[in-house]
Amino acid sequence: MDAAEFRKRGKEMVDYVADYLEKIEKRQVFPDVEPGYLRPLIADCAPQDPESFEDVFKDIEKIIMPGVTHWHSPYFFAYFPAASSFPALLADMLCGGIGCVGFSWAASPACTELETVMLDWLGKMVNLPEEFLAGKDGQGGGVIQGSASEATLIALLAARTKTIRQVQSERPELTEAEIMGRLVAYASDQAHSSVERAALIGAVKIKNVPSDDTFTVCGSALKKVLDEDKAAGLIPFFFCATLGTTSCCSFDKLLELGPICNKENIWMHIDAAYAGSAFICPEFRHLLNGVEFADSFNFNPHKWLLVNFDCSAMWVKKRSDLIGAFKLEPLYLQHHHQERFRSLKLWFVLRMYGVKGLQEYIRKHIRLSHQFEHLILQDERFEICAEVVLGLVCFRLK
Repeated sequence: MDAAEFRKRGKEMVDYVADYLEKIEKRQVFPDVEPGYLRPLIADCAPQDPESFEDVFKDIEKIIMPGVTHWHSPYFFAYFPAASSFPALLADMLCGGIGCVGFSWAASPACTELETVMLDWLGKMVNLPEEFLAGKDGQGGGVIQGSASEATLIALLAARTKTIRQVQSERPELTEAEIMGRLVAYASDQAHSSVERAALIGAVKIKNVPSDDTFTVCGSALKKVLDEDKAAGLIPFFFCATLGTTSCCSFDKLLELGPICNKENIWMHIDAAYAGSAFICPEFRHLLNGVEFADSFNFNPHKWLLVNFDCSAMWVKKRSDLIGAFKLEPLYLQHHHQERFRSLKLWFVLRMYGVKGLQEYIRKHIRLSHQFEHLILQDERFEICAEVVLGLVCFRLK
């Protein structure tokens, strides 16, 4: 395919995508295919000779679309909103065209620097403390991850390394293996399963902190578990607070939890994967009060901010904690300044919608959720299980 045909086929693909999105409500939301449906529809091995674009294009509807779950459909009621927008799609086209491999600043200065600036933009939009921003000379800063799960893992590994070094400096007689065996991470019993998975990968113990009747973790519950574990000779080192739990969108009490973590020298990571986008609206920022006590914070613009997957924003107060945790070829750098120019889609979306446009997008969804809550309350068969704070309505049959 030369440039002339690329121009032609590119326009055809843009038309196809635009038609797909404009008429998506006419498609069956969930495919009715069985596992293994695709293999009989395609050849056993790759073709020896080139095939035409027309042949490939027609197989999209014949082979691919029958097995697609249409997340953007207005009839899709599961998981979270499939955030996407035409500006983000165009940015992804440009990203693919540039084909940047930004493993260092020199490899692509714009790739590295735009990401840093965009995370500062986004951090200011949710009113993060100055310590989390890179600015010109700041110690903190933001980077783009693929998912909130990755952000939690990165934070836990950095916290593990930092704690091991600190304990070794205080008690040099202890080996790294002995310290590792005593480390304990904590999270709410409502936290996403990725926190437990991060602990599994990090080879450390993890304990659930019980939530109250509003599905929230408070300071007294955390302190009780910490006191018990310290008395048993364990070393608490990491706590993952959740703002907007997956099951019911509850919010852990940061103003109680943060001071405890700071006093006990425990790394506090905040997972706001879904709910974090709402903090661009001033009326919801009180839910973020206490973030100043955290060491790291994460939310996913690809869930509710019109940026298509993947774009998970993570901030830290001290970049050195991450860089120091991953020697030689830092995982921090591998993830955030390599592979793709992901900050382009954030740049496009923030500029073409503006803060006001994105705020109205969030507010509209929250208004709809409260309308839905009102309808549920009118039906005697159902009851609301948890307070409706943002866009998630949890209800059940009485």
